[in-house]
Amino acid sequence: MTFPNPVPTGLYLDGGWRAAADGASLVVTDPATEERVAEVAAASETDVDAAVESARAGFAAWRRTDPWTRSGVLRRTAELLRAWAAEAAAVMTAEQGKPLAEATAEFLATADQFDWYADEARRVYGRTVDGHSTSQRITVRREPVGVVAAFSAWNFPALLPSRKIAPALAVGCSIIVTAAEEAPLSTQVVAAALHRAGLPAGVLSVLVGDSAAISARLLASPVVRKLSLTGSVPVGRILLHTAADRILKTSMELGGHAPVLVFPDVDVSAVAELCAKAKFRNTGQVCASPSRFVVHESIHAEFVDAFVAATSKLEVGPGSDPNTSVGPLSNARRVAAAEHLVADAVSRGARVAAGGGRDDRFTKGHFFRPTVLTDVPADAAVLHEEPFAPVAPVLTFADLDEALAVANGTELGLASYVFTGDLRTAFLASEGIEAGMVGVNTLALATAEAPFGGVKQSGFGREGGAEGVEDYTTVKYVNMELA
Repeated sequence: MTFPNPVPTGLYLDGGWRAAADGASLVVTDPATEERVAEVAAASETDVDAAVESARAGFAAWRRTDPWTRSGVLRRTAELLRAWAAEAAAVMTAEQGKPLAEATAEFLATADQFDWYADEARRVYGRTVDGHSTSQRITVRREPVGVVAAFSAWNFPALLPSRKIAPALAVGCSIIVTAAEEAPLSTQVVAAALHRAGLPAGVLSVLVGDSAAISARLLASPVVRKLSLTGSVPVGRILLHTAADRILKTSMELGGHAPVLVFPDVDVSAVAELCAKAKFRNTGQVCASPSRFVVHESIHAEFVDAFVAATSKLEVGPGSDPNTSVGPLSNARRVAAAEHLVADAVSRGARVAAGGGRDDRFTKGHFFRPTVLTDVPADAAVLHEEPFAPVAPVLTFADLDEALAVANGTELGLASYVFTGDLRTAFLASEGIEAGMVGVNTLALATAEAPFGGVKQSGFGREGGAEGVEDYTTVKYVNMELA
């Protein structure tokens, strides 16, 4: 159960860690201090090709491994991640910036993924079908799709890749994961747990480096049969075009712009405080984060006052400080993006009710004050671009139809939320929202036992729940005529 200290910084290939073939590396920096955290190997084309060959051999063996054995590896991985959670959280906070409590919670949620799919490994069901005659035997079974190429973002550097690794391994696939350049060490912790749990060589590879170059090389290989991405819409479009040329099985989680509909029959102060804490979790860098607060006009002023009061209580600082509730943004690009969203909204008539810019208490680090905007016009960028930043626009509505029109007014449809004490309103609102997930009187959606994913330009496919294994399998139908 001993935590791997130091965390491996090599490429995880063929059951071990190694330097890049050409000796290349990249530096990981702390977003709170902008100082060096580690230097990790950066994959070359030779390394990508080695990962593909290793995964090909790994798949040939792993697909023939019985599901109870696969389940045991996943279960032991979950146990290790839970035992390592505190030490692993410190690694994540240093490279990604989120507060230690959030990093710890992420590793525990990552363990849940492996625990859940340890069960699902033994429950990949097929069926029999009666045919036209008694001499027919029709069977339908699910088989592993093959070698998987997986890409995920830096905002949840342990959980996001594990949502792909766990179901892929459960059904018998091998998988090549490209860890996020900004925060690769957390993914390496997961790889170390799987290695310690007894995962055979070749079943998992972890690459770090230029994601565009790695993806092009991986997706050009005839060995790769499945693509899974958690990322932005523009990146998703590029990879979908590439996948279409190869006719690859594909699943995409491409971000969101989650509306929160707040009806007048709620405890306004309590809901506002809950919304503020959820919005600014991980400094607003959450694809399913509440990002547009659509509040009934009769309680709008009360909600804004309570939301601003709750926001002002949030402590901004380095994630390593136990008093911090909002850490730095992941990089300087995110700070510039946040500034753009605020400046654009203000130029169109919006009012800054809290925050509004960089936190000038810090001379280093990517700190931005949690920001609340009101009087936001419909054409403001913050209402259309995914606000991967601590910027919260508050809008109003007069009735359910208007609320739904606002909620459905973007091309994104990942998560959404409804707060009401009326059952009829809860049903009509949750049914009328165009999104893959709806939380009613809760802002907690991501959990291992439920399917996570979106509609419209938020992508397709599901991670989590019993549905999570489907994207890593193919259906084989056999019609046997008895001699």
